[in-house]
Amino acid sequence: MEMHQLTYFESVSRHLHFTRAAQELNVAQPSVSQQIRKLEHELGAPLFNRMKRHVTLTEAGKTFLPHARAVLQRLEEARLEVQELSGMRKGTLAVGAPPSVGTHLLPRALARFSESRPGITLSFREAGSRTLVSLLEEGELDLAVVIQPIKHPALETQPLLEEELLLAVPKGHHLPTNGKTSGRVRLAQLSEEPFVLLREGAYDLRDQTLTACRRAGFEPHVALDGGEMDSMLRFVAAGIGLAILPQMVLSDVDPRDGPVVLHRLQPRLTRSLVIARRRDRYFSAAAREFTTVLEEASRT
Repeated sequence: MEMHQLTYFESVSRHLHFTRAAQELNVAQPSVSQQIRKLEHELGAPLFNRMKRHVTLTEAGKTFLPHARAVLQRLEEARLEVQELSGMRKGTLAVGAPPSVGTHLLPRALARFSESRPGITLSFREAGSRTLVSLLEEGELDLAVVIQPIKHPALETQPLLEEELLLAVPKGHHLPTNGKTSGRVRLAQLSEEPFVLLREGAYDLRDQTLTACRRAGFEPHVALDGGEMDSMLRFVAAGIGLAILPQMVLSDVDPRDGPVVLHRLQPRLTRSLVIARRRDRYFSAAAREFTTVLEEASRT
């Protein structure tokens, strides 16, 4: 049994298609088919049910797949450890984060890391926390910044930062504040106000906004649904509605002479960001160093 046979088998198992696997592996399709047949002959059982347009795993294939992936993962971990002996002069690091973090925190961290480790190729994936958790589980990412709560037995997390969520309103929109809570706007007072909501499925903040409003006793009136993080402030400034957004997204808002005014809320709303990774995968020196850089960037 040879290592490239396991690589070919794993790729075909993911694509369930010999041609697509060959394209990913940058080899000829007949070569993939030949090596899979050799592997099946050595194992004494077919690994795929071959159909006209695609293939499916046999029971033997399903049984063999996790073992093949474990061997390939161990080989990759060994490769990383050997690379680290040469001072991390080369390698790869795959990182993920939600759009707000990817826009406002990750650029500083990625730039600092890239400057100190120019030989490490960085890969970045921007997505919602649920998608990022799936990518971590599948081994597509080495680490990701995700929003709590995260409950997954295969993942290990460490705190990164907790930030307040603020209410953004168009300039000239006067909201009554509660003097007993240091000028905060009570969320219950917004029951008749129009809201601008982020796109469903891509942003955990959307669900957090809806949950907070419902706990305050009302279903928010949605004036515009499906916004992206970088367009939310423009929608608010145009007077379409109010929005609840993370403090880091609002860091560039001019509190004195801008088109948007910020208010703190009562009850106080926050979100907690953590760094997540697979607990059963090797935590490379590059990943450890990037984690430190990310923590430093979150404090500046």
